[in-house]
Amino acid sequence: MDAYTSFAEVYDTFMDNVPYGEWADYLVRKLKEYGIEDGLVLELGCGTGSMTELLASKGYDMIGVDNSEDMLELALEKRVKSGHDILYLQQNMQEFELYGTVRAVVSVCDSVNYVTDEEELTEVFRLVNNYLDPRGIFIFDFNTEFKYREILGEQVIAEDREECSFIWDNYYDRLKKINEYELTLFVQSEDDPDLYRKYHEEHFQKAYTLERIKTMLEEAGLKYLGAFDNYSEKAPMYNSERICVIAQEYGK
Repeated sequence: MDAYTSFAEVYDTFMDNVPYGEWADYLVRKLKEYGIEDGLVLELGCGTGSMTELLASKGYDMIGVDNSEDMLELALEKRVKSGHDILYLQQNMQEFELYGTVRAVVSVCDSVNYVTDEEELTEVFRLVNNYLDPRGIFIFDFNTEFKYREILGEQVIAEDREECSFIWDNYYDRLKKINEYELTLFVQSEDDPDLYRKYHEEHFQKAYTLERIKTMLEEAGLKYLGAFDNYSEKAPMYNSERICVIAQEYGK
């Protein structure tokens, strides 16, 4: 998974439409359904720590793992402001290591789609199973093929903010089921507000079906418990854009 670099400093600005608070409430409800009201929780692909901070504020002892040094620097700044005792680790999801087991693992904002090789994603699931307490819970979301094919594919998305703007080109390969993002960023200079720095990044995500996700979870030793349309109580539909999955440790 490619690490965010130049986009990191404006990531939170462009993600201000993500309902992190609602998602955090949902995750807590689901965790409590399985008796997990406190204890160690790992967030994979934690980014700038927005969700990590919210879960820490709800009483969980949080660990955040992300591959991007730039994103984690912002997460550390949030930690200083909040005072939460969060451990951040710069690691690839495919190779993450912990000092012990955790009660739950969460992953939001389609982080798993950035793992574009099925064997590597299965390995991520194996590592999750390995580091979960007995009957620990794994909750994650992923973007669906419908979203890449019908919503994002071949679309250009642009946003202009006061201090930054971006152009986001999407190209979806239906055969390989890979969505390529080309990001062009214009970020206002801190020294001269009339100057803007231009950056260019490329990112790739893989479209997975729920059935394939189920198979990989089982191959990794996890028990599939259920899936929901986005962060709701509704079952996934043919036109679901994001699916939330719950799995459980089922033996090492």
